[in-house]
Amino acid sequence: MAVHHRNTASSRTQEPPLTIARVALYARVSTLNGQDPEMQLSELREYASRRGWTIASEYVDHGVSGSKESRPELNQLMADAHRRKFDAVLVWKIDRFGRSLKHLVNALADLCAYGVAFISFRDNLDLSTPSGRLMFQIIGAMAEFERSLIQERVRAGLRNARAKGKTFGRPRAQVDAARVAALRRDGFSWSQVCRTLNVSKGSAQRSVARFACELPEEWQALLTAGEDETFGSESRCRADVDGVGGHEVL
Repeated sequence: MAVHHRNTASSRTQEPPLTIARVALYARVSTLNGQDPEMQLSELREYASRRGWTIASEYVDHGVSGSKESRPELNQLMADAHRRKFDAVLVWKIDRFGRSLKHLVNALADLCAYGVAFISFRDNLDLSTPSGRLMFQIIGAMAEFERSLIQERVRAGLRNARAKGKTFGRPRAQVDAARVAALRRDGFSWSQVCRTLNVSKGSAQRSVARFACELPEEWQALLTAGEDETFGSESRCRADVDGVGGHEVL
């Protein structure tokens, strides 16, 4: 009887095998330049079909880095996992879910608490098994190491480019200040000027602010007047001149 009692107690502590019927697919691409999540999703759909799983929902983050813990679709997936809308999360590769080991560990712990399994297709990883959890630790650490190497290579490339005199950032928009001044003199509003020259309001105003003081007074009033102000009002023009000196006129 004693032996039978020990066996019964041991069987009660064993977790029952997780039954997977509904899965959620998660895909992510870091950039929108030539990357398409459909490649990931197509393989995940085929795999789920072979396993006889029903796809409850698909979550896709476009142009979001894996280092970010907060992503729109990932946040929605975790919220739905908390509501047990599916039994498992299926990803194409573990680095699609996240590249930070800390984030992966925390997210996987949350899924485990919700009773939701995690499966990585390309890594052949199923965290519902002890061996899968061990491999997760190893693969997650390697993914974080790989990301650190990529960052270091990028920084080295930027330092080398700067040393050679390369400038970064978007080039400043070229605006014909004389053309802006002429349009304002003809009675165009700032919105009309921007549409005509295909430039932003800030760029148009900055282009004429550099030499506005060298123009005749009547031209200065036109250049510094607000969108809906009367150009002939001296007090308003003076207020607008002060505004152009500090902030853009709205």
